[in-house]
Amino acid sequence: MKSETKQSKQNPKAALKKARRDVPKLSETQAKAKTKTKKTPGKLRVIPLGGLDEIGRNMTVFEYENELVVFDCGLGFPDDDMLGVDLVIPDFSYIQQNRDKLKAVFLTHGHEDHIGALPYFLRDFNVPVYGTRLTLGILENKLPEHRLPVKPDLNEIHAGQQIRVGSFTVEAIRVNHSIPDSVAFAIKTPVGTVVLTGDFKIDLSPIDGEMTDLTRLGELGNEGVLALLCESTNAERGGYTPSERTVGKSLDEIFHGCKKRIVIATFSSNVHRVQQIIDTSVRYGRKFAVMGRSMVNILSAAKELGYIRIPEGAMIEVEDMARYRPNQLTLLTTGSQGEPMSALYRLAFGSHDKVTLGPDDLVVISANPIPGNGKAVGKIINELLRTSVSVIYSSVADVHVSGHACQEELKTMMALTKPRYLVPVHGELKHRAQCKLLGIEMNVPEKNIFLMDMGQVLQLTAKDAKIVETVPAGKLLVDGSGVGDVGAVVLRDRRALSQEGLVVVSLAADLKAGYLMSDPEIVSRGFIYVKESADLIEEIRKLCRDTADDYLFNARRCEENELKNRIRDVLSRFIFERTRRRPMVLPIIVKV
Repeated sequence: MKSETKQSKQNPKAALKKARRDVPKLSETQAKAKTKTKKTPGKLRVIPLGGLDEIGRNMTVFEYENELVVFDCGLGFPDDDMLGVDLVIPDFSYIQQNRDKLKAVFLTHGHEDHIGALPYFLRDFNVPVYGTRLTLGILENKLPEHRLPVKPDLNEIHAGQQIRVGSFTVEAIRVNHSIPDSVAFAIKTPVGTVVLTGDFKIDLSPIDGEMTDLTRLGELGNEGVLALLCESTNAERGGYTPSERTVGKSLDEIFHGCKKRIVIATFSSNVHRVQQIIDTSVRYGRKFAVMGRSMVNILSAAKELGYIRIPEGAMIEVEDMARYRPNQLTLLTTGSQGEPMSALYRLAFGSHDKVTLGPDDLVVISANPIPGNGKAVGKIINELLRTSVSVIYSSVADVHVSGHACQEELKTMMALTKPRYLVPVHGELKHRAQCKLLGIEMNVPEKNIFLMDMGQVLQLTAKDAKIVETVPAGKLLVDGSGVGDVGAVVLRDRRALSQEGLVVVSLAADLKAGYLMSDPEIVSRGFIYVKESADLIEEIRKLCRDTADDYLFNARRCEENELKNRIRDVLSRFIFERTRRRPMVLPIIVKV
């Protein structure tokens, strides 16, 4: 031992070599484990399933490896060509294909275009749902009518709270909107933080005193924001969105000295607006009543949760309005978007069974028409004026302010969060394109701004972002209790029926013997009036009889569907040649 020590002092290099030789060799597995570096973060996939190129139907999927989280699940209103359709909801096919990955749903606020499709979603997916108090209160009022198979797992969150869901940490951030308890989300992932604004504006004097949390947004920007999914609804409007309090001043001017009954139509979910209407009514000694199912439901939920204050005795039933003079009454109604069969629609067209409007009424439409609803709202205004009802609406008075950020507020959001990538959402293409220009103005490189299409997959890593593929993302049409059973073929038939009408041809035939039992019967609906077009109807009947006789006589084996197709083709060509119209021809064969 002493000699070894002496040798190491004399020749230190030789001693070091010997020490290295004496170290036990690692196994291959141990060597790999030793040299293994820290796991590289995976790829975040952001997939909009709604809310692009439209106002409504907002739904966005965040996917990381084997985990999937959904943000919002809203509905939209049908287009003019969607005849008979009640609602439009997102296509859940992609989530269905990846249902084992689904971890949770987060809701930004309680508007229908963000939560309205959730009852249909929860029919198929039993998953935790996170939302603020009022959002869940509104949702709970909607769920009983849908009779879900299991009780939903609803979890209340509040601004400032962080929820851990697998690889995601979701932080709720208070924002102003036209409904209380609205939040944005900061979604912290292994590749970086993504901020989803939801619907927001920056109101410096909000009704409830709770401003958008600009401080927290700035802190996130300093920490580093990978991407900002920014709403774009008002991106075309310069300046700032006025405070909700400006509507209160206009209401005061309307009520002051008014001797008429005041009927106000507004969004039922605009709780702050409803509160101002109640306060102004009480201040001017008026009782108020409520009309419209959604208004009643949301008012009930908001009052129960403490978001609306109603002085004792201020609210009366619609049936009790007859006991008061016009200048002692305010009526709150739904129908500010001109919806058929809404309370205001029925009042305007005199079909309400309890209230009739006339010269002693003043109607205030405290809302702007959503794009596509302008014609319906104008129809109601014209009908009210025709019956000598006074009407005030946003074009002639400041009776509405938006809940969405204008250009300077959008730029403020970008300045605070300083995102590397910008994804304009929540709007038609023209709105999102304008939001893109604002992003460029705020020094976001144009190549880092993505105007996505529905179903496109934005793949994000810590170093880059790109569109990688497209997943199924269509529209499901809700008609009555049916979901998705009305498709392109049904809509095409409905359009044909509405535009060209229907011709029903009914004939009795013995298919085995091969002959007709009687002359065909012709019924026309929406095509021509039979009595005034007897000659044409007779020609159709004769052509139908000749076509059927020819087929039955010559066919080796008579098939019902083949006979129907021949009659339909022959009559369709004949009718178009004679009338230049294409009614739907519906042959009915009665087999004898």
